[in-house]
Amino acid sequence: MIQTAQHTSSDLILSIDVGTQSVRFILFDRMGEAILLIRNEIEPYFSEAPGRSEQHPEYYLQKLIETSQRFFAELSTADKNRIRAVTLTTQRGTVINLDKNAQSLRPAMVWLDQRLADVGAFPQAHWRLALRIVGQREAVIHAIKNAECNWIMQNQPEIWAKTDKYLFLSGYLCHKLTGKFVDSVGSIVGYQPFNYKKQEWAGSSHLNYKMFPVERNKLPDLVRPGEVLGTISAEISALSGIPAGLPLIAAASDKACEVLGSGVFAPGTACLSYGTTATVQTTHEKYFELIPFFPSYPSAVPGFFNTEIMIYRGFWMINWFKQQFGHRELQLSLETGMSPEYFFDEMIRDIPPGSMGLTLQPYWSPGVKRPGTEAKGAIIGFGDVHTRAHVYRAILEGLAYALKEGLDRTVKRTGRPVSKLIVSGGGSQSPNAMQLTADIFNLTAEKPHTYETSALGAAINAAVGLGYYANYAEAVKNMCRTGEIYQPNAKNAALYRELYQDVYLKMYRRLRPLYANIRKIIRYPEKL
Repeated sequence: MIQTAQHTSSDLILSIDVGTQSVRFILFDRMGEAILLIRNEIEPYFSEAPGRSEQHPEYYLQKLIETSQRFFAELSTADKNRIRAVTLTTQRGTVINLDKNAQSLRPAMVWLDQRLADVGAFPQAHWRLALRIVGQREAVIHAIKNAECNWIMQNQPEIWAKTDKYLFLSGYLCHKLTGKFVDSVGSIVGYQPFNYKKQEWAGSSHLNYKMFPVERNKLPDLVRPGEVLGTISAEISALSGIPAGLPLIAAASDKACEVLGSGVFAPGTACLSYGTTATVQTTHEKYFELIPFFPSYPSAVPGFFNTEIMIYRGFWMINWFKQQFGHRELQLSLETGMSPEYFFDEMIRDIPPGSMGLTLQPYWSPGVKRPGTEAKGAIIGFGDVHTRAHVYRAILEGLAYALKEGLDRTVKRTGRPVSKLIVSGGGSQSPNAMQLTADIFNLTAEKPHTYETSALGAAINAAVGLGYYANYAEAVKNMCRTGEIYQPNAKNAALYRELYQDVYLKMYRRLRPLYANIRKIIRYPEKL
């Protein structure tokens, strides 16, 4: 427990959430209610060549400071004096190279970056044979080629030679806030020499070190969620207005904090995130690999693990539909000031469950891994009754089918049944999406009391760290509450069960040879 001044019921916690689309400063009380929220939109990345996604590290710091200045300009002095700690959660997988003076050597490689490294000398011939036998050669090659550190070593060796610290965005901002090179165990998600089972940096003999050979002295020290990373420095305080000397308490990555902030900390409940990347996650004390060589990530609950099945660019498909087919709704949004998603929801209000047989497989981006090959997106079942409204509903249903398949895999692998869903992310704001989710999973689907679940999860880490609650179960009980509840409709659930089992689950197997032929003929995506 962190030693602080006498606790009072009026104490407040400041959560900083640096996501892909925005920086958010949110002030929470001890019951998980947001007192003040300031949001600052950011440019996710710039691209100087196809497939590249980069952003200047200093830009993230600048936007954090701007957001903080706006936040404290609106906050009363009395409330400012009630803040007892700061906590930080950020987007996953964005990496930064710093020199010995802690200055950036190149733009940050954002998690959306698609450039590929060469395989190089690893894995050696005997490894490749063994991996091919177990059907996981492409999984390991995929990781080696997608590792940002490998690309930088190969293509910018002069940068790597000057790199004194190689950090995730979370570690970079921790340094800027405290002056220390430190990060949370819960923020380490990506192509790093990390032992996910032991939740520590990997030794030189570990497979992950051989795939991602980053020297230990280039990496930050790690602390567990709920522990102190450092204190807010006088320098950053003068720039941002954050009171100097406040403890910065370790949280976790935005996805891990989203799970905790949704109230999911036991295996019987699953967290569905309908965000840019759609995921289904569960929390366990035991380490599982749902797919060989795809680890469980550190949970925001120290020592625990989050299983994760990910649909890359999941609800990005909604934006794809909006840009390609939603011109009417975009115009209505401009005329009324209401969100385009409101009009999309109205558009599908009378479209029946199952979209009149239109069924979608949501693998819209290259590089979506399925065992043995690369999957592509597909829509089948078209007829003259179908409209763009049917396509929109089929997108929502296809994402839910894919996540249900992921949850089925999770339950089978872990042996722990799931009886309830907590749904967060932008898609949770759609009543139609929430109801069809309950119907397709045939489970109760609940929304948390707040949309800002990542920031709330970070605040829960701070609340436990400060000693407001004895453990995470008690903290979740007090700081997380249920918003809207959607119960499955028995008739719809029966229809979806048939479509899922007799259509959706058979699509991949039937289409897989055609995907392979497309890949062979078009050479997209590139064979690993």
